[in-house]
Amino acid sequence: MAEATTVDAHEAAHFGRLAGDWWDPAGASAMLHRLNPPRLAYLRARIDAHWGGDSTGFRPLAGRRALDVGCGAGLLAEPLARLGAAVTGIDAAPAVIAAARAHAEAGGLTIDYRAGGIEVVTGEAFDLVTSLEVVEHVADRTAFAAGLAGALAPGGLLVMSTPNRTPLSRLALIGLAEGTGRIPRGTHDWNKFLTPDELTALLAGAGLRVIDTQGLALSVGRGFALSESTALDYFLTAVRG
Repeated sequence: MAEATTVDAHEAAHFGRLAGDWWDPAGASAMLHRLNPPRLAYLRARIDAHWGGDSTGFRPLAGRRALDVGCGAGLLAEPLARLGAAVTGIDAAPAVIAAARAHAEAGGLTIDYRAGGIEVVTGEAFDLVTSLEVVEHVADRTAFAAGLAGALAPGGLLVMSTPNRTPLSRLALIGLAEGTGRIPRGTHDWNKFLTPDELTALLAGAGLRVIDTQGLALSVGRGFALSESTALDYFLTAVRG
């Protein structure tokens, strides 16, 4: 099947096993819940900057299509829908998509969830494409970047995040987080992490131009927060050419 070009079956199975408590803020996906506030803050800032929005508005994505790639059970897709977007969420793990559909339905949200890789939206175009903490899990990152570029409508916005490949990320995400059970063991392969320069080059090869990069840091006092340092993790925003 075509989607095998980007979907890593082992990775999909790993995340599928987490589907049952994805929405539990104290469960196996607790780290993702803690990531959501800075994620949404960064996204809102980039959305407003790109489309000239008012930061006090409630529905800056009204009338726009959004695609969340590697959506999990909907931690980002649901807020995007509440911001006014017509949202499509895709994930390689069918069990996770089932959990996403159930949660959205319980909350009265209409989201088009689909199981599969980026290939399931071939031929479609979206104003906003998000893919947070996903590129490090795919089987073919070049094909994945091409798929993201292909899904981006003219004048659209791509927002990604991913861990940096540094000694800090190895210590924090694998040594400490996975080692102490804060993240399920086997979630990360440090060798698959991309530096900002590597991800920028990957997207350039797909015809995209990076217009913003910002770090995500973790501190004892503040938890996860936006930062000037990209040593642990970072966000990246890109547009066509």
